[in-house]
Amino acid sequence: MNKATDQFQGPVQSLLEQLASMADGFFKLLPLLAIAILVIFITWLFAKGGRKIADRVTGRTEIRPSLKALIDTLVTIAIWVVGLMIAATILLPGLTPASLLAGLGIGAVAIGFAFQDIFENFLAGVLIMVRKKMRIGDVISCEGIEGRVEHITLRETHIRRLSNEVTIVPNSMLFKNPVEIFTDDDERRHEVSVGVSYDTDLEEAREVILKAVEDADGVNTDKRIDVFAYEFGDSSINFRLRWWAGSKPLEMHQTRDTVVRSVKRALDSAGIEIPFPYITHTFKEPVPLDQAATRTESPSTGD
Repeated sequence: MNKATDQFQGPVQSLLEQLASMADGFFKLLPLLAIAILVIFITWLFAKGGRKIADRVTGRTEIRPSLKALIDTLVTIAIWVVGLMIAATILLPGLTPASLLAGLGIGAVAIGFAFQDIFENFLAGVLIMVRKKMRIGDVISCEGIEGRVEHITLRETHIRRLSNEVTIVPNSMLFKNPVEIFTDDDERRHEVSVGVSYDTDLEEAREVILKAVEDADGVNTDKRIDVFAYEFGDSSINFRLRWWAGSKPLEMHQTRDTVVRSVKRALDSAGIEIPFPYITHTFKEPVPLDQAATRTESPSTGD
């Protein structure tokens, strides 16, 4: 009985000694834990103050709002990284800054492979915010997606389509593919085509069309207006009209509307025809059946 009791008490005594050792270590760690918590609290204060300072500094410049947000985020991240490293070295005295940096490097490589797409979009977002082109409010087109840039984050960009749907696009897509920015400047060139009949005096038609485009609302007459005869159509000589006007989609549709209306009125007033497609039908006399049969027979030859 005593032997069994001794065998039972041995593991219990060992477990109690381990628990006592852990409790003693915990109580010894309490001061360091309190200091680490205090460091984290101070880091929070510094991060908050650093963000405000960054806001004030960037507020005096003319950089874009998305870039300001990026600077605020990077300042906050840098302060938190330093603060957490200090707290970790206080809480774990055997941990040195060098070993912590080495561990972070290995961990960063592992995390980078695991979350490659996320980091790719993150870096693409940083580069998009840094470059001058593609601002919030620009109308862009990329890989069949066309709309207004509504919001740029570090991972994705929100594009409001012209039909009012929102498309969330990964930043890597916008960075790796060609992006067409329609509103990079206040104005861009627009064009339409119009045809006149073949019996029209082309010089007269050109002068009438040019004057009509100049009189259309929204057209910038300070820049060159082009009226080129560029092809022989099926039923008309076709002119290409090019002019400068506002770059926004609504301005594009408005100026095209006014130009088409103005040109139609001018051509009608000048008696110049905008022809419909002509179709020419050719009729032949039917061939009698006996003659057709005779033509299909091959002539006989004799020796």
